[in-house]
Amino acid sequence: MAGRMVVGSAALAELVRPASAPDPAGGHRVLPVRPELTGLLPNRGLRRGSTIAVGAGQPRRSGATSLILALLAEASRAGSWCAVVGVPTFGAGAAAEAGIALDRLALVPNPGPEWPTVVAALIDGVDVVVTAVPTTVSASVANRLAARARQRGSVLVPYGRWDGADVTLQVVRGVWEGLGAGRGRLRRREVTVSARGRGAAARPKEIKVWLPGDELTRVIPRSTGAGAVRAAAPRRFRVVGPAAAAVRPLTVVGSA
Repeated sequence: MAGRMVVGSAALAELVRPASAPDPAGGHRVLPVRPELTGLLPNRGLRRGSTIAVGAGQPRRSGATSLILALLAEASRAGSWCAVVGVPTFGAGAAAEAGIALDRLALVPNPGPEWPTVVAALIDGVDVVVTAVPTTVSASVANRLAARARQRGSVLVPYGRWDGADVTLQVVRGVWEGLGAGRGRLRRREVTVSARGRGAAARPKEIKVWLPGDELTRVIPRSTGAGAVRAAAPRRFRVVGPAAAAVRPLTVVGSA
């Protein structure tokens, strides 16, 4: 499906209407995530109405974007609409390789000063809304958006600091694999993801997974022997050919 450019709040409303139509995942209270991530979430998935924050980390390129891709992939594959707001570097190619359906992905790279309005409109009709958190967001605005997600049954995924989230996920450590002694290519990254939250998620958790470039995310066995990891090497992603590469995500630009 070829993408189209959508400009302005009126066009954004037109996006929300079809996105809110019934879909295969629409009746499920918990949207699926990849099996290796289920242990981090109290409902073993993305519960509708919840706020699942992803810490940006220091530096910002610490693996958080790869974690967001891994969180969205299964819900998107099952038929859910997803939106990403305020992340201009979010790559459609990486999203496609992760398994995200680009014809059900809305991108708002630069929402501008109307960020709360844009996010609220998407919450009304999109299953999962990822948004970078502006440094100027107030606690009252954050609380209103979280309450709106609870009312509408959307999953709000703030990218950055967000007090009061049901669960906060963060990549706390990471080691790249693939480079040898002065040669080779970065292939994948072994990361430790922490989860903390409130209620059922109050007990902190940590898991180790691969956040890869060309391989599926998977839990790393507790045995750290090199042979054990090689023996459990995951299968590779399907190669995205020219036809798939031509598919572009729906892009929403601006807010007025």
